Amino acid sequence: MKKHARLTRRSFLAKSAAAAAVAAAGPLVIAAGKELKMKPRPDLLDAEAPKGLEVFQLTTEPDLSGAHLYMEAQIFTPDSKRFLLHRSATAHGGNKHDPKHKYYVCDLENGGALTPLIEELACVAPSVSPDGKFVYYFVDETTTGGGRLTLKRVNLDGTGRRTVLVVDAPLPGTAFRPSELYPLSTISSDGKRFAISAFLGDGQTENAPWGLLVFDLEKATVSLVIHGQTWCNMHSQYCRSGDPEAAHDILIQENHGNVCNKQGSIVTLVGGDGADIHVIRDDGSNFRNMPWGRDGNEFCQGHQCWRGCTAWGITSTGTHKPRGSFLIEGAATPHAGHVGLKTPGGVRNDLTRGLNEARFSHFGGDLAAKRFISDAGPFDKGGRIYTAEFGAAGKDPLRNWKCLLNPRSTCKKDSHIHPFLSPDGMMGFFNSDESGILHAYMLRGF
Repeated sequence: MKKHARLTRRSFLAKSAAAAAVAAAGPLVIAAGKELKMKPRPDLLDAEAPKGLEVFQLTTEPDLSGAHLYMEAQIFTPDSKRFLLHRSATAHGGNKHDPKHKYYVCDLENGGALTPLIEELACVAPSVSPDGKFVYYFVDETTTGGGRLTLKRVNLDGTGRRTVLVVDAPLPGTAFRPSELYPLSTISSDGKRFAISAFLGDGQTENAPWGLLVFDLEKATVSLVIHGQTWCNMHSQYCRSGDPEAAHDILIQENHGNVCNKQGSIVTLVGGDGADIHVIRDDGSNFRNMPWGRDGNEFCQGHQCWRGCTAWGITSTGTHKPRGSFLIEGAATPHAGHVGLKTPGGVRNDLTRGLNEARFSHFGGDLAAKRFISDAGPFDKGGRIYTAEFGAAGKDPLRNWKCLLNPRSTCKKDSHIHPFLSPDGMMGFFNSDESGILHAYMLRGF
């Protein structure tokens, strides 16, 4: 077995001499007459940063955190000009009862100007519609086994706010009431369906279930499409393909061995055999496996996403022997038990093969599946952010790797770097608490 040596900037770039040939993007384009609102941070670059790389701090309040929504969140307009930011939040969400907790529109054409869009108390889990016109979100006033959940829609300019649906009774055909909403929602590529996971316990039942709620935005209805005790951390993500059938597929994570209390607070996230990842149709049918983890050596770290608008998925896995954290893509395969990479007929591709060492964790790609970004260790020294390019799906490793910078984060859970790309792949985004408080940042020119 090939030994995985310590990853350094020089050894990493030496594996990809072609990286130097990748042309740097031009300077940030701002509409004529618009003032730069975000803060340039050239001090975060070092002598080995790629030529032309720019760093901007998007949130700058000195006593209040700002953060990006999680990497997989659908927060951008399709033209890559506007997106949602999170105020008074951590890298994994915020306190919905905090009156300072808000969602902003960041307008990159207007120098990164931030405009409040969602300011209601208990607002959670926004998603931008695929056409960029609307933002759907929840006002979560649920309690364990009761309360009220309101699905709302607002135009991206803040006008036309309206209620789509109120859930204040058991979900249709069940005795379950949703609570403890997951902080991320997901919307189908045709903009017709909206999904989120939630706790379904009543506060009295041991090992109560969690489930996936799918909202029909045209009919203003909701369905519970799957539920069980192992679905406490779903990371549900609609496939972004425009194919009419693929547009119904949702990527979901199953946490075997998790332990929750009667109120839905997670005591143990996953057991020793680890999580596995599945794809399900949004009517609850066609349950499939992704060929990752659960073989006694490889385990899923907990982040996965679709490869652009394709039907391929990518996850970050850890292994016990050799020690490492790798990026593996795969295709959904008929369910054959919770056997992960041992699923019969499973197709997988190690995107990080050939590197001296792989220590990757959180990542994202562009819509065209051409460009890729990831954080990597050593996380006890601020972490690193790398970019790369995709080759052929299912065949090629990532190539033309570049180390952009050390974001200087403490890399604690609430300050994870969580990098992702704009839909067009021309801008990168990350979190850091290098200033002493968590803020959101942007990269250009890589």
